[in-house]
Amino acid sequence: MHQEKIADVIQEVKKVVVGQDRMVNRLLIGLFTNGHILLEGVPGLAKTLTVNTLAKVLHLDFNRIQFTPDLLPADLIGTMIYNQQAATFEVKKGPIFSNVILADEINRSPAKVQSALLEAMQEKQVTIGDTTYKLDRPFLVLATQNPVDQEGTYPLPEAQVDRFMMKVHIDYPSKADEMEVMRRMANMSFSSEVNAILSKDEIFDIRSQINAVKIAEPLEHYIIELVFATRFPEQYGLKDEAKYIQFGVSPRASINLNLASKAVAFMDGRDYVLPEDIKEIAEDVLNHRIILNYEAEADGINTRDLVKILMEKVPINKSVTLK
Repeated sequence: MHQEKIADVIQEVKKVVVGQDRMVNRLLIGLFTNGHILLEGVPGLAKTLTVNTLAKVLHLDFNRIQFTPDLLPADLIGTMIYNQQAATFEVKKGPIFSNVILADEINRSPAKVQSALLEAMQEKQVTIGDTTYKLDRPFLVLATQNPVDQEGTYPLPEAQVDRFMMKVHIDYPSKADEMEVMRRMANMSFSSEVNAILSKDEIFDIRSQINAVKIAEPLEHYIIELVFATRFPEQYGLKDEAKYIQFGVSPRASINLNLASKAVAFMDGRDYVLPEDIKEIAEDVLNHRIILNYEAEADGINTRDLVKILMEKVPINKSVTLK
């Protein structure tokens, strides 16, 4: 059973990474549904270590790219170089030609580099010179942002952030988890070696099984209602919250909420979606797609707070008429 192997993957990652179960779960959902993930958290929360360890356990090629202000698109996708001996130009492929890409501190690089990465994410291919090259499959981009130090950064435009399936906020570990982290990492003989559990073929097989997971029509309507509640909050009894929302979520939200809830159901051993599956994943799928105004910032309101209110106010069994 693939669910048993997924559980083995999580246990193998836990040999190295402590207290980041939710992050690992979201990374697996992104991989199994062909979606990309934006991770946001302060430095030192094991984002890079988690991604690197997961790639090893899944037997996938991994590349980490440190985004800096002087990074060029060619540093990412590759370029043409001149071979003096052969008197010809040759293609030198960049680090993006890998299965798992960690785009570290993506908001440190200029817009051209960000656009090159996001184009590769969308098209699953890059063009170098006159030739177009398909990227390796599976292809997963995990980008990180540091929410604390914003000096000298280039924030991702809303339209580009929308291309990420989920934005996952990483919090500090608990006291018990931090104690375990300290003991492990302060031990200079600690080994971060892990065993490969899943193969590429098994990952593609999991994708096909998730695609077959059933979602009932009332739950499809529920997803649509959640999406429309962000666009027309007054119609859903969200009068107090409506003053904070500048723009609601895009249609990508409904697509990704459907896909992610199927993955949650599959990883829980079911071939059908429950309302709890949608609620579990809704915050990560919706939070980066709701655009707030300055009044929300002034009042200390964030999108995660609004999503929680949405879940409380929008009923599951509401009858709807599609127009």
